Amino acid sequence: MTFSVPPADPATAAAHFHARLSFETDVSDVHAALEAGSRGLVVVDSRGDAAWRQGHLPGALHLPTAEIAARAADLVPAGSAVVTYCWGPGCNGATRAALEFARLGHPVKEMLGGFEYWAREGLPVVTPTGTVRRRVDELTAPRSAAACDC
Repeated sequence: MTFSVPPADPATAAAHFHARLSFETDVSDVHAALEAGSRGLVVVDSRGDAAWRQGHLPGALHLPTAEIAARAADLVPAGSAVVTYCWGPGCNGATRAALEFARLGHPVKEMLGGFEYWAREGLPVVTPTGTVRRRVDELTAPRSAAACDC
């Protein structure tokens, strides 16, 4: 097969993909970390108030991106690892939030897929009426498990 740009050499590719995994995580890994009670982990929902009320991850901290610089020091313990999320793959709010936390000196990752994929994988969502789980979208996870099995 001929590509307009050839694949990277294996060492360059390994460095690239390792770096990506240092910056990004997925909903299955975040769910597992929360279920395990990982100490020193703070999951931050960087969306606005209306989005937060519509639904959010259990245990998440609500801290809209525009408020991170002013409020994070009071809400996020120093040295905590932070995972940011926003709406979904079509939104870069979690990326902007991760940048703010990095600038404040926190180790940080962005949760790929955001709230959208969390909900689509059938994971628990906190709403004003309680915690709910949506039906698993077969295009994001097997029906029998809330993980992609990769």
